[in-house]
Amino acid sequence: MLNNAVIVGRIAQDPELKETDKGGKLTNITLAVPRSFKNASGEYETDFINCTLWRGIAENTVEYCKKGDLVGIKGRIQTSNYEDSEGNRKYTTEVVAEKVTFLSTNRSKTDE
Repeated sequence: MLNNAVIVGRIAQDPELKETDKGGKLTNITLAVPRSFKNASGEYETDFINCTLWRGIAENTVEYCKKGDLVGIKGRIQTSNYEDSEGNRKYTTEVVAEKVTFLSTNRSKTDE
């Protein structure tokens, strides 16, 4: 069986480092990934893909990346579910990163 995902996109908002109750470090980012084809209106749509990064990958991404930076993520797709406050079952899908490649940044030389 195989569960691999490779995506390249721009970070939709600045990543923030979080810590779990057990001391694990993580960040959740959303990648904006434009589709390679036009819709019926002749426009390119964009998918917003939720990604979870753990430990060193999370720390490095928070330190070196910000909104608008282009990154590549290799990881696995994970689904989970929960019950909302009204008792409805909700499902989520995300990419759990195994590797993040920093492809470009929007930082000017004054930011360095």
